[in-house]
Amino acid sequence: MKIAFLLQPCRLGFAESNFDMTSKLPQNDTILLTVFLKHDQSMNNVERAEKLDAAGFKENFPPEGVEIVNHYVMMGIGQVIVMRLPPDMLRIVNRAIEHTAWGAYKTEFYVTYDLREAKEVEKASK
Repeated sequence: MKIAFLLQPCRLGFAESNFDMTSKLPQNDTILLTVFLKHDQSMNNVERAEKLDAAGFKENFPPEGVEIVNHYVMMGIGQVIVMRLPPDMLRIVNRAIEHTAWGAYKTEFYVTYDLREAKEVEKASK
């Protein structure tokens, strides 16, 4: 029956033991968030800095309680910032960027996790 087929579990080639790996990872109360601050190429860096200064970017970012894990320039894109924060700070980070970086940058946000840590746990369990 067509409906019964659609309700069958989908395996997709993943070993069930791979899903069990998450239970072996350290549990913590933080998430990683990657933010792309994409250059608006209609302005130069001096103009961008003036907009950021006028909006108070340096004074308001990152908000208190947010750790910058990595901050680098990706040529042709702009700045990429990886932050560690409690999940309840997500809205605060979003608002800080909305109020201080918009106009100088176009932004993209990605919730992120540390694959290296997961791979180390997987390797140790073999």
